[in-house]
Amino acid sequence: MIIITEKFAKLDKEKQQRILSAAMKEFAEQGYEKASTNNIVKEAGIGKGMLFYYFNNKKMLLYYLVEWGVDFLIKEYLNMIDEEQQDFIERYRQAAKIKMEIYYRNPHVFNFLSYFIINDDEALSDDLKELIAEARQLGYEKLFNNIDASLFRDDLPQEGIYKLIIWTIEGYEKDVINRLKGDKLLETEVKPLWDEFYTILDMLKKVYYK
Repeated sequence: MIIITEKFAKLDKEKQQRILSAAMKEFAEQGYEKASTNNIVKEAGIGKGMLFYYFNNKKMLLYYLVEWGVDFLIKEYLNMIDEEQQDFIERYRQAAKIKMEIYYRNPHVFNFLSYFIINDDEALSDDLKELIAEARQLGYEKLFNNIDASLFRDDLPQEGIYKLIIWTIEGYEKDVINRLKGDKLLETEVKPLWDEFYTILDMLKKVYYK
């Protein structure tokens, strides 16, 4: 149930994306109370009147962003993860690549949703908090359901292995993002980084697998 006005739906996709990206960036960096619509319109390259033509107020914009962001996350990320892959590192390899490709199409969507997951912002309605909680649960299931834990070493706690693998991969993702800021995601540019990433995953298998 995405809250969307017909007026915004009719706006061309490029302008829609500029507004969404600018707003997600501002809310992710400042939170709801401190977020400035002046900053949003400046970043999006539109007039303030245009923003409020599509969204009556800041809260309506926030609510739309949360619903749009969760819907996008489920369709473009979580539903693309192959749950038939029982090797945890291989499943996470696939998830990380999907996530990186999404980042270069919508660089602020993960930061935006993460902010409201971590901070449990009071600006969100109970319905939206529940929507986020359901998406988090789906994400957990997509990553951990049907995993063959027998691949892991027996002398280390299973929960610890999961955490260490995730922390390593997420740390590498952040490093790649910092190195590629401002660049376009072209296969010819990032292939050495993917090769490096796959080498790291192979190393993780040597450390944590039998």
